[in-house]
Amino acid sequence: MKKLLVVVSLLFASVVWAGDLRDGLAAFENKNYPVALAKFRLAAAQGNASAQVIIGAMFEKGLGVAQDYVEAVRWYRLAAAQGDADAQVNLGVMFSMGQGVAQDYVEAVRWYRLAAAQGDARAQYNLGGSFNFGKGVVQDYAEAMRWYRLAAAQGHTFAQTGIGFMFDHGRGVIQDYTRAHMWYNLAAVKGDKDAVKNRDKNADRMTPQQIARAQQLARECAARNFKNCD
Repeated sequence: MKKLLVVVSLLFASVVWAGDLRDGLAAFENKNYPVALAKFRLAAAQGNASAQVIIGAMFEKGLGVAQDYVEAVRWYRLAAAQGDADAQVNLGVMFSMGQGVAQDYVEAVRWYRLAAAQGDARAQYNLGGSFNFGKGVVQDYAEAMRWYRLAAAQGHTFAQTGIGFMFDHGRGVIQDYTRAHMWYNLAAVKGDKDAVKNRDKNADRMTPQQIARAQQLARECAARNFKNCD
């Protein structure tokens, strides 16, 4: 559900939409899902990729329709064929989870790469996870860090937690509890409970001076909008 709300919020924020898509977004915001779906269908019939993505997500989550992963995949494919990054990421997730399609990590990675090439932070984070855990690709911690860093630089919370984990355990980088605490802290202040837990556990292994340094680094990183933080 959160993923769909993010997509809808971004659509509202990006441009002034006209016609059926605009009306569908307004109905969706008011949780009038049947009206929203009807409007989105009209926009989708005209080839609007954003509407196609949202319809796919509504079928995925069962909003205004019976939950149907196969139908969700069908709509995602329509939008992905037009190069829509959200649809490409969503298709990757469906292949990774085996929802509406046979589980296929290699195919998931293929879709993540297409979206990541457009700068999509979710896709970059998912590629980081793929390389971290060796799903659909040969396990490669250095490559996992590269993708996590790209997503984290865009403010992706879970990617920031991922970088903290990599520093914490010395995966693809030299183990560094100070850097781990810094990245965990950046994600923790944005509400990631895993980051809070890992940060506090990490702090038990650190000196007060190391913790103070980590907190300083986190403030400096946030001030740079998460750019050039290592």
